[in-house]
Amino acid sequence: MQGKKTFRDEKELLFSLSAHVPEHNFYRRLKQQLDLSFLTELTRGYYGKCGQQSIDPVVFFKLCLVGYLENITSDRKLIEHCSLRLDLLYFLDYQLDESLPWHSTVSRTRQLFPEALFESLFDRVFSLCVEKGMVRGDTQAVDSAPVKANASMDILLLKQPVESVQQQEADKQRMLQKNSKPAQPITAPAHQLRKLEKHQENIRGTFTSLGSTHEKAQLVSNKTHYAPHDPDARISVKPGKARKLNYHCSMVVDTAKGVISHVRADFADGRDSQHLPSLVMQVQRRLVENGLLVQELLADAGYSNGSNYFMLEQQGITGWIPVFGMYKPEIEGFPYDKENDRYICPMGKPLPFKGFDRTADGRLLRNYWAAPSDCR
Repeated sequence: MQGKKTFRDEKELLFSLSAHVPEHNFYRRLKQQLDLSFLTELTRGYYGKCGQQSIDPVVFFKLCLVGYLENITSDRKLIEHCSLRLDLLYFLDYQLDESLPWHSTVSRTRQLFPEALFESLFDRVFSLCVEKGMVRGDTQAVDSAPVKANASMDILLLKQPVESVQQQEADKQRMLQKNSKPAQPITAPAHQLRKLEKHQENIRGTFTSLGSTHEKAQLVSNKTHYAPHDPDARISVKPGKARKLNYHCSMVVDTAKGVISHVRADFADGRDSQHLPSLVMQVQRRLVENGLLVQELLADAGYSNGSNYFMLEQQGITGWIPVFGMYKPEIEGFPYDKENDRYICPMGKPLPFKGFDRTADGRLLRNYWAAPSDCR
């Protein structure tokens, strides 16, 4: 006889959530090992003494952890996802008929806690991993990745030259008389903007790619433009990919079991090599607090420069970092005249020292170039 299933919504149902989450389930095992009860006392000072009860701070940080593990960046989607999973409800200590917090509550709570609180939680969880034998500490691997900012390249604004103090004060007083808040555009030195504008005019005619001559085509950089809705976002590009507004995320991982030993967000207009010294210092501090020490560091060629090799050597760390492939200690055909501090080009014309500049990772750079009458 053929059967037919008919759904009937029961208002009262005897149901054991723990009995329906298998023993081998990841979140059940994680709940047994991860004790976050210390967060109750650690966050007490951020709440008032009266009013409506907030979301449990333990539940909030568990939601943040689930968002990371499930690769969910939207609080709205995170709450919806957790409400449909029995193991996640069990991990969060919620019953089937119990409503999860509103997604807006999660967003506001994230803004309530300072960065130091998240750092202390990270240190506590890292120490638990050390106690369980998941961290060896001697070998660390570091890498980075761009994180897309919630901003569009289409809304970039041109930085304004720094105005005189008198003009700024006059504008401020005029806006205050109208009972409105004066705008605060991001500025840059006028001479820098003029220099970049002249440089762009010189190279604008050299483009031969499709669309480069379009009237709306523009040359943008972090020195000349900014995103008004997200001023911390920076224009960055990776080989083979389009330029976008990004953040720069650096991550250090212990190679024993893949435990993250440090993670940090920076502006996206800096090179990997620029961030390595501070990353090594912060990782070493966290490991020393747990009785461990970095002995070897693995990284790609993006972290290579002379100062980083010297820093690792001074710290007693063996750096497995390949030398950047385009590096050349000498330029063939341009001999150096040490007495006059200049180079000589293949045509016999001098390239004297003109001044100092800085590279993207902050190192000093000596500039040499010929006179326009000798070589254009």
